[in-house]
Amino acid sequence: MNKPPDETTFRRAPKPAGTPRRNSSALPGTGSAGTSRLNKRMAELGMASRREADDWIARGWVKVNGEVAAMGMQVKPDARIEINKQAQGQQANQVTILVNKPMGIVSGQAEDGHLPAVTLIQPQNRWVEDNARFFFHPKQLQSLVPAGRLDIDSIGLLVLTQDGRVARQLIGEDSVMEKEYLVRVTYGGLPSGASGDAELGEIHENDPVTQNVQAVFPTAQLARLRHGLALDAQALKPARISWQNPEQLRVVLTEGKKRQIRRMCELVGLKVVGLKRVRIGKVMLGNLPLGQWRYLAPHEGF
Repeated sequence: MNKPPDETTFRRAPKPAGTPRRNSSALPGTGSAGTSRLNKRMAELGMASRREADDWIARGWVKVNGEVAAMGMQVKPDARIEINKQAQGQQANQVTILVNKPMGIVSGQAEDGHLPAVTLIQPQNRWVEDNARFFFHPKQLQSLVPAGRLDIDSIGLLVLTQDGRVARQLIGEDSVMEKEYLVRVTYGGLPSGASGDAELGEIHENDPVTQNVQAVFPTAQLARLRHGLALDAQALKPARISWQNPEQLRVVLTEGKKRQIRRMCELVGLKVVGLKRVRIGKVMLGNLPLGQWRYLAPHEGF
């Protein structure tokens, strides 16, 4: 059956005959017959965020197997899900914005007198070299939320988006998106109880090594930093860490615990004195000036 010209259809290819069905009844939003809630299924297919899907379903903009969908309905994995042109148009108008966040600005809600990053999104702060063919409109600030955090003391690439698909890609439960940082450090010696080179034990935290840190930092501790640490009683995923220069590390993570890099460094005697995020997925901070922003262009993707 041909689909209507004003609708987009998403359908997973059928499984080969004889493929056992996974019993997922214990998963949230999953039914006992291998079905799942429609909003959850739409999010899995990358059609929309769950909240966005619920809004579309409530407006009658979603069909399942040719019938207008009901809120909270369960669907099978091979269900044909369609969204109409109103939903497509609403999604096309959503923006994703890249900010080079300065120190003293918080990622999300204002706190302790510090301004949130969204306050930087004003026409006068738009990068003059932004080539994206978007015009700024105050409506773009509605539902514009950070897709991930960047500490108040850190600078660099922060993503703000109206698009739930982008947020899920960057911070969803199953996200393994790489995030790359340049981290300037000093070395104050190993914490009490940590093993390391004996001749370096005399370094005192009140008189840290600030130059050529690479030369005095134990190689065994660099190995631990890459893989072998735990935070909040959970083992950390392996990280790619190397020396960018004698005072600065290049760190690539695929997870994002609160103040993770700073806390990791503390466990091996390092103190972070400067932290800058320079990449998320395939998107680089590049030459975007501090405190300015640009649109994620249509041809770009994380």
